[in-house]
Amino acid sequence: MKTFNLIWAIVFAAGMVTALADETKTNTPTTATMSTPANTNEVAVINTTEGEMVIEFWPDVAPKTVENFKTLAKKGFYDGTCFHRVIKGFMIQGGDPLTKDASKEDTWGTGGPGYQIKAEFNDRSHVRGVISMARSNNPDSAGSQFFICHGAPTFLDHQYTTFGKLIKGDDVLEKIGTTPTHPQDRPDKRMGIISIKIVPRDAVK
Repeated sequence: MKTFNLIWAIVFAAGMVTALADETKTNTPTTATMSTPANTNEVAVINTTEGEMVIEFWPDVAPKTVENFKTLAKKGFYDGTCFHRVIKGFMIQGGDPLTKDASKEDTWGTGGPGYQIKAEFNDRSHVRGVISMARSNNPDSAGSQFFICHGAPTFLDHQYTTFGKLIKGDDVLEKIGTTPTHPQDRPDKRMGIISIKIVPRDAVK
């Protein structure tokens, strides 16, 4: 492990509740039940203010997590949100519905869909381009917030649910991951998520 990752492991592993999510603060969260089988021929197209990223899913290792993400995306849940936390060389985090409202910036990172899903920790490692669910200190507290690895924070393996990886748009990940930030790791310029669409894989060029 590189020195900077080792330092981050010490710093962030202890403070990951703050670094990755506080979704337990939503109102009376309950566990979501997803019964629809995962479609392996679908991908997520994340249209951002910096360009387009495409994510392929891993339903073989995290089927309920994949279906939850797809369900929220198909409802337009993520449209108009932003990447509210950016740490260069570590990750970019989004998926909080509170980020649709700039006046609620003090609460960004605490929002969710109103329920929580069970963890599906697996052997797919946290390397650049991998998407994983943010959560609080409770393993089963993920809801809608997610992060995409900008570095290779493998110290998160088996503690956060990885469920897919970037197959297009690494240049966009780089733009967002290296954008200037201010305290609380907030980007100086809004890194907007215009929409997340679930489309057939063969529809993506």
